[in-house]
Amino acid sequence: MSYQEHQTQSRGQSARCAIITLSDTRTADTDTSGKKIFTLLQEQGHTIAETHLIKDDPMQLRALLDQLLMTKEIDVILTNGGTGISRRDQTIHVIEEVIDTPLPGFGELFRMLSYQQIGSGAMLSRALGGIAKGKLLFAMPGSTGAVELAMTKLILPELGHLLRELLKH
Repeated sequence: MSYQEHQTQSRGQSARCAIITLSDTRTADTDTSGKKIFTLLQEQGHTIAETHLIKDDPMQLRALLDQLLMTKEIDVILTNGGTGISRRDQTIHVIEEVIDTPLPGFGELFRMLSYQQIGSGAMLSRALGGIAKGKLLFAMPGSTGAVELAMTKLILPELGHLLRELLKH
């Protein structure tokens, strides 16, 4: 089956999603990136099962991920924040620990597209994606522009296809 046929068959596949914003400074009112993910998912017919705003704390993130990965009503976990290189950016270490099957193309393509928008600063992003306990897991930077780029150019166009592949066996 061709890629286009896979895409056609995957249209309309609805995902049940959890959104996690990691930030030491954002509040529910100022979490524009989490809201952007929420809106973009809803516009595409996906369900938002849970949203969380937590500090960029490795132990708190790990506990939440462990809980979400055991929840049958969630297919996809989308995080934003904590992907940079500062000492407080601990998201990636935790997510790397739980991913069973990395999807290196997500981070590679994100940085390529980001480079086209912001230039060499794109190399500071450690955005990544993969599969953990049968669920899709994507870690995006915290900026609203980066979230919009990752969601509209990479995640949303492939989400149905990714789910279909995960659930077919």
